[in-house]
Amino acid sequence: MTELIIAEKPNASKRIAESLAEGKPKTEKYKGVTYYRIKHNKKNIIIGAAVGHLFGLAEKEKTKGFKYPVFDIEWEPAFKISKSATFTKKYYETLRKLAKEADKITVATDYDIEGEVIGLNIVRYICNRNDAKRMKFSTLTKPDLINAYKTAAEHLDWGQAEAGDTRHHLDYYYGINLSRALTSAIKTAGMFKILSTGRVQGPTLKLVVDKEREIANFKPKKYWQIELKGQTKEGKIEAWHEKDKFWEKKEAQKIYDKIKKEKKAAITKIERKKFEQKPPTPFDLTSLQTEAFRCFGISPKQTLSTAQDLYTEGAISYPRTSSQQLPEKIGFKKILTALSKQTKLKPLTNKLLKKKILKPNNGKKTDPAHPAIYPTGITPKKPEDKKAKIYDLIVKRFLATFAEPAERETQTITITTKQENFKAKGTITTKKGWHEFYQPYVKLEETELPKVKEKEEIKIKKITLHEDETKPPKRYTQASLIKAMEKHGLGTKATRADIIDTLITRNYLTRNPITATTLGMHIIDILEKYSPKIIDVALTRHFEEYLEQIREGKIKEEQVLEEAREVLKEILKEFKTKEKQIGDGLRKTFVETRAELTTVGPCMKCKKGNLVIRKGKYGRFIACSNYPECKTTFKLPATGLIKPLNKKCAECGYPVIQIIRKGKKPQEVCINPECPGKKATSKEEGQPCPKCKKGKLVIRKSVYGAFLACNRYPKCKFIKKLE
Repeated sequence: MTELIIAEKPNASKRIAESLAEGKPKTEKYKGVTYYRIKHNKKNIIIGAAVGHLFGLAEKEKTKGFKYPVFDIEWEPAFKISKSATFTKKYYETLRKLAKEADKITVATDYDIEGEVIGLNIVRYICNRNDAKRMKFSTLTKPDLINAYKTAAEHLDWGQAEAGDTRHHLDYYYGINLSRALTSAIKTAGMFKILSTGRVQGPTLKLVVDKEREIANFKPKKYWQIELKGQTKEGKIEAWHEKDKFWEKKEAQKIYDKIKKEKKAAITKIERKKFEQKPPTPFDLTSLQTEAFRCFGISPKQTLSTAQDLYTEGAISYPRTSSQQLPEKIGFKKILTALSKQTKLKPLTNKLLKKKILKPNNGKKTDPAHPAIYPTGITPKKPEDKKAKIYDLIVKRFLATFAEPAERETQTITITTKQENFKAKGTITTKKGWHEFYQPYVKLEETELPKVKEKEEIKIKKITLHEDETKPPKRYTQASLIKAMEKHGLGTKATRADIIDTLITRNYLTRNPITATTLGMHIIDILEKYSPKIIDVALTRHFEEYLEQIREGKIKEEQVLEEAREVLKEILKEFKTKEKQIGDGLRKTFVETRAELTTVGPCMKCKKGNLVIRKGKYGRFIACSNYPECKTTFKLPATGLIKPLNKKCAECGYPVIQIIRKGKKPQEVCINPECPGKKATSKEEGQPCPKCKKGKLVIRKSVYGAFLACNRYPKCKFIKKLE
């Protein structure tokens, strides 16, 4: 008898094989795909792997053009749908071969909605079975995997499977139909451009656009504050008038004029208030992403990817969780003991291990499938910088949840002069508690006031009347937008970062801070006017709530899909009647956006045209819009995103552009190769080329500045940057 265990990814299949094997797993390959044969309790077991989703949804009968609505869809192998998924074919065929050998199938994909769909589709369409056993685990550690195999459920988690299947259908219904409707609309206006949107993308974009409008409509209001700077016996002290903000200058001026020449004041009241700061709650994915962005500036998408790598190594528990709770069954003492083997953690873990009771400060949020994120005690192998940072953050957070509360004290000193009261406030930590365990990630202001007594007289050094104005709301960061999406029920813990990334890629948003582009603003303006349901946050949340009910077995999949089809039919019917107006609006938007994205600045030579980014036979370049009267051109680099900055070079007055390359810091450069700021000389000019030995080195110029190159280019491509 042979059993096939199906893992979600190759790395996971290796860990499962190594954990369950009695001895060393036997490694075999089929079409370049590795799988494992092992013995476990005298059973013959094969462990094979998928590479995430091996199937995707597609139309049963392909329709020509951009006809909609489309609801007749089915699951198909991913390699048949998209060329970019061709690599999945060998995994599909390997699992099909292995399934033919197997008498029993066990699914060991990630235990969540997506993992369940991946497993279900493999069981249905590759193994040709109706059901399978199900391993459930939250870490890829040997004890957890052995236990997960031992206690495997006899059936798939059908609630999760149906919820996942429904989500994919909803996303496809919305994605294909709304994208086709938008593309068809712009086509009616005489412009061909494939536009895409999705069930969650539109409402998420609206959140950002609403924030932009709030900022644009914000009217700053002036206010005044009065500051007193004094000198006590123990040191300097700063205080502000007890009223804080004065909204009428006349009132503030009157008080200021009354006291501005005073040289002495008295301490009239001293208040001390102690308070406890509870330890932080364990990380769920959203709070990990938010904290990683705050501490390191690492994007939510990068945080999830890094956490997933740490999970695959067995160093942390499953990261795609919405739980903020750690159950006792994970073995707190065992994990702390394992962590104590790491030298830098030993002093902290030893303190916790001395406690009689280990009780984490669990949060309110739960997850039916997984606990909060925690370290397993396994040390990651030579983690690179980003991975080391995320791992340390997770470990320190885990330790901090078991520590004692911190104690802080706020002191308020009232200073009085001519019956006008000023308040000096300071807060200090009196007992570190959990702060000690969460270093260096605790960011608290420590302001200690000088020691004074009531009725003590102090010298007034300066009294100042400050004028200021209220500030507009802050724009979203990637982390705060993820929190806003969670609050509004948009997307899932695993998809939110990708949704933001997609909106940025499609030029609807820019990052750091998250800002809606002109295109993003106009798209929402048009949809709000003609088809508001497409971007309705409440409607999207409504269907998200249905998915949870499906998972809990309270409602059936077909019931939800039928409602979704009816809602979409209504939206698309209304959209069709306004297709011309929507198309005209979209066309105008794209023309304006294209001009905005390609216009670098005015032509310095003819003074009539604009310098615009063009594409030619040999790549991108900048040319004057007044061509052929003006033949001014500038070279552009072959790679990277070019962004006009509407900014002039301080050296020569020519336009400056920004070049954005993946994984590199954006670079601002002047387009003028003759810019004085780019001039360079080199003693190496005229010397033999160190690469080909035949040519000579000459100074060349590009948009980035001067560099040395071989005069035999393109036969020899030696270059050297000149500083």
